[in-house]
Amino acid sequence: MHEATRLTRMGRLGEATAAIRRALIGTPAAQAPQAPVPPQVPPDAVDSGNREGSGMREDGTHIWDATPVAPGSQQFAVPMPPAAAAANVAASPPPLMPDPAPPPAAPSAPELPAADRDEPPSGTEDFSEGVYKHALQTLRYKLYSPPNHAQHGLPLVVMLHGCTQDPDDFAVGTRMNEFAREQGFFVLYPAQAGSANPSRCWNWFKPIHQQRDSGEPGMIAGATEAIIGEYDIDKRRVYIAGLSAGGAMAVIVADAYPEIFSAVGVHSGLPRGAASNVISALSVMKRSGSPPPVMARTHPPAPTIVFHGDEDNTVHPQNGEYVLAAALQQGTANAAAVQVERGEPGPGRAYTRSIYRDSGGAVQAEHWLVHGAGHAWAGGDGEGSHTDATGPDATRAMLNFFFERSRAETRN
Repeated sequence: MHEATRLTRMGRLGEATAAIRRALIGTPAAQAPQAPVPPQVPPDAVDSGNREGSGMREDGTHIWDATPVAPGSQQFAVPMPPAAAAANVAASPPPLMPDPAPPPAAPSAPELPAADRDEPPSGTEDFSEGVYKHALQTLRYKLYSPPNHAQHGLPLVVMLHGCTQDPDDFAVGTRMNEFAREQGFFVLYPAQAGSANPSRCWNWFKPIHQQRDSGEPGMIAGATEAIIGEYDIDKRRVYIAGLSAGGAMAVIVADAYPEIFSAVGVHSGLPRGAASNVISALSVMKRSGSPPPVMARTHPPAPTIVFHGDEDNTVHPQNGEYVLAAALQQGTANAAAVQVERGEPGPGRAYTRSIYRDSGGAVQAEHWLVHGAGHAWAGGDGEGSHTDATGPDATRAMLNFFFERSRAETRN
């Protein structure tokens, strides 16, 4: 205390105060407590989007917790860069004031008798994973069940994703689950395994996957029939659609299993039999050429709706015409359309819609050529891959085409 008195007389008040504090707590001047040193974190290791907890990023880098740490905690806050710290000080809020007293609670409304309350819908929607196994083969899938899925006799739409996609991505991009929720139908999304194709493409170009009861068509048809039986699906209203490689596989499956599928939607796809190996697949995808031979059938082709962008540089748009030609059982797609509609450019892309009818007047096929569009699902959600939000709504158009017909109307 003598030292504190001396420093006070000299006007050195700060040092005097420190001397008094040391005397009270018994800490020698040479051993003043030091603030803990925060860890040295590289600036690019801080994940500003994650403020709770720490862990590893997908690329293997650590995510540090940038949440301020309470005094006495054993954790350390990530230090701010000098510029950010200065900005933070300038923008610091004033000291917090005590919270005002909460207002008195409003009187609760009297509970209505059970008979007078609006009951929630019976059942809830579900989007769950499943596995279909046959012999030594396994097919994983996701199934969307609408809120009213306990109801008997609902339709089913099978959706085959494109290369590099998976069921979740495809569901988001096409918005098919949103339509299923509103209209009440199931959606089955078979998933191609990376072990079957490194890019998760359906192997539409291999002969073993172009036949009934063989390879991927057999697995897709088997999973579809399993879902039909489990959920009591209306067998007259089962449809299949796909994008790119998924569109090519949808054509194969619908043609190989006419007793299951009532119609098919093909977006940016190719006709059945267009290729027999990887080399020929790349050739027909990139350039126009001779159409594949018309396949001999013992049944009429499934009603078909085709979408294709006329600036598709991944799958040449002439492939869409060949899909149409096969649906019309002709060698070319030059049959006269009964009806042609042209959508003018506005908020979306322009398009030409050609409608073809059979001898009885029933619509057999539709061809939507989307002008200026590339290799992407028309009218899709940008949160999904391979989508073009500016195009006409392919999902809505396909569903309208599907639900206007059932297998009883189109097959013997």
